[in-house]
Amino acid sequence: MISNAVMNKQTKLSQHFTLGELTKTRVNIENVPNEAQVNNLKRLCRWLEQLRLRYNQMRNERNERNERNEVREYPIIINSGFRSPAVNKAVGGVPTSNHLTGCAVDIRCIGMEQALRYAAILLDISDQSGEDFDELLIEQKGRVIWIHFAVRPSGNRRRTNFRR
Repeated sequence: MISNAVMNKQTKLSQHFTLGELTKTRVNIENVPNEAQVNNLKRLCRWLEQLRLRYNQMRNERNERNERNEVREYPIIINSGFRSPAVNKAVGGVPTSNHLTGCAVDIRCIGMEQALRYAAILLDISDQSGEDFDELLIEQKGRVIWIHFAVRPSGNRRRTNFRR
């Protein structure tokens, strides 16, 4: 039985990420993770929080400020996180996708430079923490670029690639 807390889209998985962000989909199909899948999403969010923190620190060191001369905050935007089997099939995901277990996210990137910076930060997080990831892929379709990032509870392969 899935608890109401798990089904609430406003449930915070971490300081800056909600269940709704990591279960949104462009298809009109129910997409509700179970508790084990939510735990996997929380593990991913620990990485995403570090990515957000380090990316913002890097941008702030370059003194990038908004029109009111305030330091800007750059959110990490999730295109896709958990996918139910029906959602995964509808969006053309592979049957063995890490998205099915809540172990993967696709992170929106504004250009190749941002994708490369995100990838470098995630590699640094892995190296410094001693924790491995399963997949770190820079993917591109036309002008759209995203990072596919996956972390499993065990058996991580540290697979990297660039896909067009």
